[in-house]
Amino acid sequence: MALYSGYRPEVQGLRAVAVLLVVIYHVFVGRVSGGVDIFLLISAFFMTLSFVRKIEGGRRLDIPRYWLHIFRRLLPLASLIIVGTLVLLALFYPDTSIRDFRWQGLASVFYLQNWELASASVDYYAADHSTASPFQHFWSLSVQGQVFLLWPLIFGFAWWVRRRTRISSVPVLAVCFGLIFAASIAHSVVTTETQQAFAYFDTRARLWEFALGSLIALAIPYLNPPRIVRIILGWVGIVSMVSVGVLVDVQGAFPGWIALWPLLSAAAIIVAGNTGSPFGFDRFLSWWPVVKLGDAAYALYLVHWPLLITYLVIRDRPMAGWRSGIVLVVLSVVLAIIITHKVENPIRRWQWPELSQRRSGAVIAVCVATVVVPTVLWMQTESVRAQRLVDNAYRNNPGAVALEPGFNFRGDPGAPALPLPEDLPANDAWIGESCPGDIALDPAYANACHEFVPNDSPDKTVLLVGNSHTQHWLPALEPMAETNNWRVIIYSQLGCFYTVAEEQPAESCKGWLNGADQAVDVIDPDLMFVQGTFTSVNGEQSKPGFEQRMRELDALGIPVVGIRDVPRFPGPLANCAIDKGTDHPDCYRGHAMLGTPDPQRALAAELPHFESMDMTDLVCPDQQCRPTVGNVYVYFDDDHLSEMYAHTLAPEFTRRAEQALSAAGVQL
Repeated sequence: MALYSGYRPEVQGLRAVAVLLVVIYHVFVGRVSGGVDIFLLISAFFMTLSFVRKIEGGRRLDIPRYWLHIFRRLLPLASLIIVGTLVLLALFYPDTSIRDFRWQGLASVFYLQNWELASASVDYYAADHSTASPFQHFWSLSVQGQVFLLWPLIFGFAWWVRRRTRISSVPVLAVCFGLIFAASIAHSVVTTETQQAFAYFDTRARLWEFALGSLIALAIPYLNPPRIVRIILGWVGIVSMVSVGVLVDVQGAFPGWIALWPLLSAAAIIVAGNTGSPFGFDRFLSWWPVVKLGDAAYALYLVHWPLLITYLVIRDRPMAGWRSGIVLVVLSVVLAIIITHKVENPIRRWQWPELSQRRSGAVIAVCVATVVVPTVLWMQTESVRAQRLVDNAYRNNPGAVALEPGFNFRGDPGAPALPLPEDLPANDAWIGESCPGDIALDPAYANACHEFVPNDSPDKTVLLVGNSHTQHWLPALEPMAETNNWRVIIYSQLGCFYTVAEEQPAESCKGWLNGADQAVDVIDPDLMFVQGTFTSVNGEQSKPGFEQRMRELDALGIPVVGIRDVPRFPGPLANCAIDKGTDHPDCYRGHAMLGTPDPQRALAAELPHFESMDMTDLVCPDQQCRPTVGNVYVYFDDDHLSEMYAHTLAPEFTRRAEQALSAAGVQL
């Protein structure tokens, strides 16, 4: 039987190098180093060595006990850092970030953070780290935790085969991990090409990295290259590993095939092993300070990211400078060593939980509760406060109603603006349920179709086509639809234009545009609302393709109202108001479109079934865009109306829409 030895000081030193690469690249470079991938490979390497020793030694695996043991070791330190980060969140972070970040704290303690980030399409490569979550780094620990649940089942299968057939577990495991490697790397390459933001956090796209670590562990006893070859392997491996992030801008490429570069570099160092040569790089990796830093690698990975992000939030910077970066790195290393010595090591040596599975489970439960209880209480407290404010919104937060002539505010003078800053990022308009079966769109287009106001026997069927700048008018339209017994359908896709294929900003929009034609044919609307102009931070434009679309619809006799677009800004208007106050003059913004005539008017004068509609004076009254109107935030981000403000626009929206529809020949 091959010897699957345990402790490898040079691999522990490699762990230190990997985590230092992560920290340095995060702080100074803002790019991917491959260090996390090496970290994942090493964890699978050591786990495989441990389990194969047990299987080949004829010992019981006791997988439930392993699960309790591993999470009993990991969770105390993770819970401590999560709770500490929640404190930093409450003290230093903008209110607009708190709600999402609290959820990510919960996701982290349950090892689900990677899926939370994937579902939110978080950009791991974003240049401005100050907007990142302080829990973002838990994505890799979540993937690792999921593998700690999955891998033992594979080892259990190999153990079962060995007991039944007396076949060594090594070839069985080699086949299993080989298949996982092939399937996962294929999935990783394809998904990285098509959905990179999702793929980066996708466990399935990372399994091959663990599988490679396990395959190396299985092969290592059979690999015995000459000493000179091992010395060369060690040096080539470390030079290659350090240079990957310098030579290649891998943004958008991870975790596809390019991740093989740092992983094969690490594999070369592992195969090189302990050369015993004074010229081997393993001599540095086995040096006791490096090994000790490897022992503290888990703590260093945990603490460096929240320290970095909190510093950037406090200083309002996208990246750390050289001096502050050095301080952050040194502080992270010192804290990691202290935490490892004072917290992690004593917990690992604590024998009481190891005496029974019930005790280990109790420690895990306490760690989880330490995060869950204060977080849930915090969330519930904020929820009760928010509901109380919403209940009084009719007095305190009139929104656009405050612009009506003769309006007199009778609410509480100190009432906060709504939505509350922590709720603002999620205050986009609801677009309804997926379209029901009577709207028989091709399956390729069906996911863009939603029924906003259902109605089994409507007087009219109304279709909205466009992007999110069409969607944000839905709350203003809803009362009008219910009053007039309408059914409202929306066919939309974020970032796409209801114009022509040549004017689309993305290839995916061209397919969506083909579906728009089908939606008009299938739904056969009595009238339509569309986005009529298109703004940027610098101005407003008409698109020739839009005019072409309107002429086609006019020829079909479909009445259409084109709603003028709203101003866009480089950043959320609310951020200034949250920092300086809603009435601070620094928070007022102008825009090139304000005070100019609606570009749609000429087309409306020409086409009998098309009419324009302009709500700009209620979005930016007196040609100034304020963060709030009537104590309600107008935008929930930099270019979309908040759902709450759109609701307050309903009376005037209805009046102007009725005028526009009447001009387009629609009888209400």
